[in-house]
Amino acid sequence: MELNTIQPADGAKHAKRRVGRGIGSGLGKTAGRGHKGQKSRAGGFHKVGFEGGQMPLQRRLPKRGFKSQMKPFKAEVRLSELEKMPVNEIDVLALKKAGIVSELARVVRVIKSGELTKKIVIKGLIATAGAKAAIEAAGGSVE
Repeated sequence: MELNTIQPADGAKHAKRRVGRGIGSGLGKTAGRGHKGQKSRAGGFHKVGFEGGQMPLQRRLPKRGFKSQMKPFKAEVRLSELEKMPVNEIDVLALKKAGIVSELARVVRVIKSGELTKKIVIKGLIATAGAKAAIEAAGGSVE
């Protein structure tokens, strides 16, 4: 293959349709625009979703829901998951290494779900009131 012999694949390129060039072309006179009306005129257009003055669909339907942009960066950890961890000092890095939270997680919250029997020290994590009480009852601390 040489640079001067490269050609596009068959069917990839086609001649531009020339409209308004006489009756024999099949697209003369109105040039495929039909007769009269806004869309037949030069510069005649309407907004996407415009329904001729009727209340558009996107405004007739109720607003619903919200997707937080922060969701990938937040994570929750149960007390039962902390119980299974081999280390006593737990921070975000330790949770990432153990595969409990995702690599993207920045803010980690400890929630009271499950039992905690061993003494653990939590650093740099947010703990709910119930989780904090359970950690302290087991002899641990939240820093």
